[in-house]
Amino acid sequence: MSRVGSCFDHAASEAFNSVLKVECVHRRAFTTRTEARIRIATWITDFYNARRLHSVCGWKSPIDYEHDYKAGLTEEVAA
Repeated sequence: MSRVGSCFDHAASEAFNSVLKVECVHRRAFTTRTEARIRIATWITDFYNARRLHSVCGWKSPIDYEHDYKAGLTEEVAA
């Protein structure tokens, strides 16, 4: 990310881990490690990367952001 010793060195990964723990891990009791891995992977792919609103995307889900971006490109090409 940035240079060693910078306070922003791991900010993105720490923010993601915080959201993961709050929204997924601490709300469930997993019986096995395999169950935990499957549920966490499913949460990441089905919710966090697809439907969750992200501030970087203008408080849109990544899917909506990509749809709007591609629509904007199509309008520019048509013009």
